[in-house]
Amino acid sequence: QVQLVESGGGLVQPGGSLRLSCAASGNIYSINAMGWYRQAPGQQRELVALITGGLARNYADSVKGRFTISRDNTKNTVYLQMDSLKPDDTAVYYCKMVVRRRTDFVTVDYWGQGTQVTVSS
Repeated sequence: QVQLVESGGGLVQPGGSLRLSCAASGNIYSINAMGWYRQAPGQQRELVALITGGLARNYADSVKGRFTISRDNTKNTVYLQMDSLKPDDTAVYYCKMVVRRRTDFVTVDYWGQGTQVTVSS
């Protein structure tokens, strides 16, 4: 099995910063894409940022220039640096990784448990 553990959420004032982390462990041969998604109350889950195995990055228009996604393959970890936060960024943030499993070489999407980010004064 593969486990994704997120950390770094919390309460921050508008204009502030937070850094989210998501570390994967378990039955891992390799990890292709890593991404961050978010879901606000009453809304659908949406892609925030994605980084491929080749380090290509994609961002939602709403976070371009404010958020930065990065990864550390030695730690099977993906990060999301969030700057200039706005109240509209308030949501539960989930990481997702596309993992090729070590035992059977099957590629599966795995999700973290979610971490709450609240931007409020």
